[in-house]
Amino acid sequence: MAFKDLFKFNKGKTTFVFIGGKGGVGKTTVSAATALWTAQQGKKTLIISTDPAHSLSDSFERNIGHEPTPIKENLYAVEIDPEVAMKEYKQKMEEQATLNPGMDMGMMQEQMDMASMSPGIDEAAAFDKFLQYMITDEYDIVIFDTAPTGHTLRFLSFPEMMDSWVGKMIKIRRQIGSMAKAFKNIMPFMGDEEEEDRALEDMEVTKKKIREARAVMADPDRTSFKMVVIPEEMSIYESERAMEALKKFNIYSDGVIVNQILPEETDCEFCESRRKLQQERLKTIHEKFGGQLIAEVPLLNKEVKGFDTLKQVAEILYGKPALPAPDKAE
Repeated sequence: MAFKDLFKFNKGKTTFVFIGGKGGVGKTTVSAATALWTAQQGKKTLIISTDPAHSLSDSFERNIGHEPTPIKENLYAVEIDPEVAMKEYKQKMEEQATLNPGMDMGMMQEQMDMASMSPGIDEAAAFDKFLQYMITDEYDIVIFDTAPTGHTLRFLSFPEMMDSWVGKMIKIRRQIGSMAKAFKNIMPFMGDEEEEDRALEDMEVTKKKIREARAVMADPDRTSFKMVVIPEEMSIYESERAMEALKKFNIYSDGVIVNQILPEETDCEFCESRRKLQQERLKTIHEKFGGQLIAEVPLLNKEVKGFDTLKQVAEILYGKPALPAPDKAE
């Protein structure tokens, strides 16, 4: 099986791919090259950076915003802006407030406090984007250029945390609704029952979407995780721990990309010494991750940015792009 065969596409349903690994191993390079390759395959592709320290713009040499930015034919990119995400979140809270006449500002503040206990606005924004594109199925494939491992694991735990948080909010809303109805005759300002029912309905819809997202993330036919490592001990062992942690979310890595491998022919003693060490680490990688497909990417003699170099990396990983194949029938 070739590494490109790990991608599964189903007509009318978005495929989700997470590219993860330790900081500094080349996740953005692999993500950008992968997105370029799938776009060249005729797949409508969106790549989303969930790393607060974005570098997609540098890789593509394009200015990328918080909303999908056209990069090339079939290719769009997003760099989530935490400040914009926070503004959007506050706007949602304000809209919810208008549907909750019986909820005072103290209650709204409690909601905000509860939200602040979540992993972070960048993970929240990334999860919000995941929900958005999962529901619309607007793209054939969505690729997540993730932050370093710990940050990514927090993001992947977000659906469970959000499910719990929304569940608490529904409970509070129902309590408020019961109180409002009980005192409706003597406290007419408690608000309109239709608006209150709509607020509860919106929360129930959100909870349903979150649970759908959890199911999609745990579906190997819809979601896959590809780990990028370099042939060094710290990267190998951190990736191994991350893969074990992913299993808690029913997410399994199906491929490992070994990046920055030194070339065979070197004319310096230092380079030769480093290559020998890398070869030892490569043996460890194949021993630890032998059950997965492993691809190797050499260390290039130039900086990996711009379409030409990204295309070179994509061809190393996946081969030259073929003519777009027709989508599989449902």
